[in-house]
Amino acid sequence: MPLKLKERLTRLDPFILMMTAGLVVFGLIALMSATGPIAFQRTGDSLYFVKRQILLGVLPGLVLFAFFAVIEYKRWKSLAGLLLIATFALLLLVYIPGIGFTVGGSRSWAALGPIRFQPSEFVKLTFLIYLAAWLAERKEKAHSLKEGALPFAGLLGAVVLFLVLQPDTGTMVVLAGTSVMMYLASGAPLLWFATLSLSGVGLVALLIKISPYRAARFMTFLHPELDPKGIGYHINQAILAIGSGGFFGLGYGNSRQKFLYLPEVEADSIFAIIAEEMGFVVVLLLLAAYAFLVFRCFKIAKEADDAFGALLAVGVGSWVGIQLLINVMSMTGLMPMTGVTLPFISHGGTSMVVLLGAMGLVAGIPRHAKKRIHV
Repeated sequence: MPLKLKERLTRLDPFILMMTAGLVVFGLIALMSATGPIAFQRTGDSLYFVKRQILLGVLPGLVLFAFFAVIEYKRWKSLAGLLLIATFALLLLVYIPGIGFTVGGSRSWAALGPIRFQPSEFVKLTFLIYLAAWLAERKEKAHSLKEGALPFAGLLGAVVLFLVLQPDTGTMVVLAGTSVMMYLASGAPLLWFATLSLSGVGLVALLIKISPYRAARFMTFLHPELDPKGIGYHINQAILAIGSGGFFGLGYGNSRQKFLYLPEVEADSIFAIIAEEMGFVVVLLLLAAYAFLVFRCFKIAKEADDAFGALLAVGVGSWVGIQLLINVMSMTGLMPMTGVTLPFISHGGTSMVVLLGAMGLVAGIPRHAKKRIHV
């Protein structure tokens, strides 16, 4: 291994490495318990989802982590234009006959030969890098109405439109929230931030009004008791699982809801199984681990040598934090169900690969800082 490459690897941020590794390992342990019954019912192999997570998520994700960590992050700035093209190419991919296909009522999946993936997960990263370069290049101009707020809203609106058409509301909210946080971090006036945020809330309200299934989810959020065996079944079972865990849980492997009572235990609902088996104390520690990871990203952003690196770190930290909040709030009845995975823990190869790649990108930023970044 060349000395230069060794130096790059040894100067990666140790806290990003430790927290990311810890969450991935914890996720595999939680997934092993949560998915045993449903995996055995579907395939005859109780470790089916765990094996898939390792082979299709963790291993390729580690490769992508190393790739982004070793390459100097500033190089991505010169590729921003290509990444914007890649963003829209990925969004269009799901509409190509023979490639895009529908799962669960959403046309958000694509297949290239035997490889199946969610293009919108990669869009989170490609658009984030492009937006960081766009904001860093424009500096103060990005904060004006004509050269900043309006072009930013147009760019984000175009991406959001494709996600609405799929429809993929969860990814839309995560990507839009991340983008607005990056715009605020670039120094934009609070007026533009407030305007964009209110516009986003208005868009979500409009989507709820014009879409019957979104309206049904919203009504279930307001009154989950109205249809406990129908549209309200998922949230009611999730709350039952979380409440059953108490402070210390029923014990690892002792969940009752995972025995085909709670839907999507391998994906969106795994948080509820964790709470049921491990209890409030472990959940609190898990949320603290996420909070520290997000805090570390923001700390790296504060100490970065340039605006591009700072915005990348803010973007990735916001992405993880927003996605975590949406998942947890959905499972606890604090917001309507959106179908967003729990970062690093829920089963999903594409999500795991892209998240690990994003963390590798952030882990490599401190290598170029003029002074060492402390906790």
